[in-house]
Amino acid sequence: MLAPMRSIRVALAQIAPSLGRLDLNLARHHELIEQARTDHADLVVFPELGLTGYQLQDLASEVALRLDDQRLADLAAATHDLSAVVSFVEESADHRLFIAAALLEDGEIRHVHRKLSLPTYGLFDERRFFGAGDMLRAVPSRLGLGIGIAVCEDFWHLMVPQVLALDGAQLLINVSSSPGRDLAATNEVGLGTATSWRQLMRTYAQLTTSFAVFCNRVGVDESISFWGGSEVIGPTGVALLSAPLYDEGLYSIDIDPSDIRRERIALPLLRDERPEMQVRELSRIVAERAGLARDSTSDPDAEAGHDIAPGDRTPRAIGFRRRTGR
Repeated sequence: MLAPMRSIRVALAQIAPSLGRLDLNLARHHELIEQARTDHADLVVFPELGLTGYQLQDLASEVALRLDDQRLADLAAATHDLSAVVSFVEESADHRLFIAAALLEDGEIRHVHRKLSLPTYGLFDERRFFGAGDMLRAVPSRLGLGIGIAVCEDFWHLMVPQVLALDGAQLLINVSSSPGRDLAATNEVGLGTATSWRQLMRTYAQLTTSFAVFCNRVGVDESISFWGGSEVIGPTGVALLSAPLYDEGLYSIDIDPSDIRRERIALPLLRDERPEMQVRELSRIVAERAGLARDSTSDPDAEAGHDIAPGDRTPRAIGFRRRTGR
């Protein structure tokens, strides 16, 4: 018989970072880590760019931290008996800037995730100032669970939570700076952004049979308002903790890791995934898009790498071609 696993207390630091004031935000992180320790938290999660504020633009280089920066080492040192996820502007050795989130544990930087997907639509212009990450890994933790970290927009791409779960994550963590948009009484909580994120996180938790943590900031940067609404979702897709909209605070919940085992045995979705088939079909799609293989959905006379042939417009829509015989 398996020994029962102890519960894990997760604390969500739903804060309002001060834009560009790195030292002030560092002090706030130290303060909240100590508060989380007093509250017997095992894990404290901070939002995207919690150390710097979000709307940095040309300030990004002034607040960037290398991974060997003493201030980051001091913050890691504060985690001697707990785990923390913090987010900042990372400067690489060759002076590229990334939006990063780091897992700090037992006084060390255990893992760093660089944001993969940088939005450039609507009010977003991240790709102008930051580089995109190109690695996605789950990591073991002192909590006894595999952890998968993503940053905001990363979770608007299906691949990210799936790959993290297949790589061993049992606790999916998304740190976010999500602005409030689409005010409407028809939405679940009167805010379209909140409704969308709640649907996403519940779906990912259920489909990966994992705990899912969403930590969003509050406050205002350069007239952009952030709505908070941080959550912890269980592996059945049910919300265990929902922080209030717009209110700063440290919100905690105890989670039971045995819920993962129970749900994955009852609903073995991860076991039945077919990553080898995905690799095969994605390789075919990439080859077709690059013009290295015939595209099964393009016009017959289209140039390699294109889906429409030049000349007179055909009366039919492009797409899968009808079979003409055996």
